[in-house]
Amino acid sequence: MRDDAFVATDVVLGYGTHVAVDRSSFTIPRPGITAIIGPNGSGKSTILNAIAGLLPPMSGSIEVVNDRNGRNGTSYVLQTTKVASNLPVTVEEVVTMGRYATAGWFSRLTAEDKAQVRTAMDRTGVTALRRRHLHELSGGQRQRAFLAQGLAQDHITLLLDEPLSGIDQPTARAIDQVIHSEAKEGCAVVVSTHDLTEAQVADHVILVGGRVIASGPPNDVITQDNLAMAYGGAVLHPEKGIHVIDDPAHDGDA
Repeated sequence: MRDDAFVATDVVLGYGTHVAVDRSSFTIPRPGITAIIGPNGSGKSTILNAIAGLLPPMSGSIEVVNDRNGRNGTSYVLQTTKVASNLPVTVEEVVTMGRYATAGWFSRLTAEDKAQVRTAMDRTGVTALRRRHLHELSGGQRQRAFLAQGLAQDHITLLLDEPLSGIDQPTARAIDQVIHSEAKEGCAVVVSTHDLTEAQVADHVILVGGRVIASGPPNDVITQDNLAMAYGGAVLHPEKGIHVIDDPAHDGDA
């Protein structure tokens, strides 16, 4: 049985006086995978930031709903960027940082904390890299390390910003396995993506184009009419029923 993890009512989101997502209402279920789709600049990352509690609504509300055990924890994994070559931090240290949200920055980590760090590294395939510095890793390896940090946190919601963008196939498969495993374990997993194929296999989809155009099961949301509203002329060959989106690579999506 699914419950709502988040309920947004007439929410308006933006930065300063700029409105990035106009008045919209939507829900995000738990457990399950929710894909947020839309062109660059449509508001995907803005919605993730608001759900994470990093961006207060300009108006309206986003209700964060505890699970049936009264838990309410969100882990947010941003799309990784280049790491400074002089940053002396190892993979294990990065993953361990995920435990400080619960333990506190100046607390001694318990055996349970350390076990969760090891489990997170094992699940993302970075255990063998634990002594390596971040600047020594490939982009895919760094993405795995930051995902492991997110998994190490206590959470019932996992937010992922473009987790499968620009990485190698083995890393993409590993991350995809984690996403589905988290959902099976009862988490609400929210993924922003440009990949309609990825969205079609999600449990729930939110289509954004300056506002939430549609929200619900993939077959109800990913339709010709809805895609045309979001992407305009970037929907190619609609007469053949082919959903091909001419969308540039992720670039600071608002």
